[in-house]
Amino acid sequence: MAVTWVQRVPVDRISKQAKEVRFWRTVATVLAGLLWGLGWCAAKACALVWLALAWAVAAVRVGWADARRPGRESGAG
Repeated sequence: MAVTWVQRVPVDRISKQAKEVRFWRTVATVLAGLLWGLGWCAAKACALVWLALAWAVAAVRVGWADARRPGRESGAG
């Protein structure tokens, strides 16, 4: 049973495709993928930092405005 399954494996076609693989092109592709992924992560991190910074500035502005209103002890309502 196992012999018939192994005989169906297209070894010749696999060998032909394996010979067509170019080492330096593969290395360059992997390196480019890693650099792209690093850039993607950096962009997401910067967007997250920007959102946190904008939220903090907005919170300070709202707190400042609430503190300047007469007759209010806190912004909690």
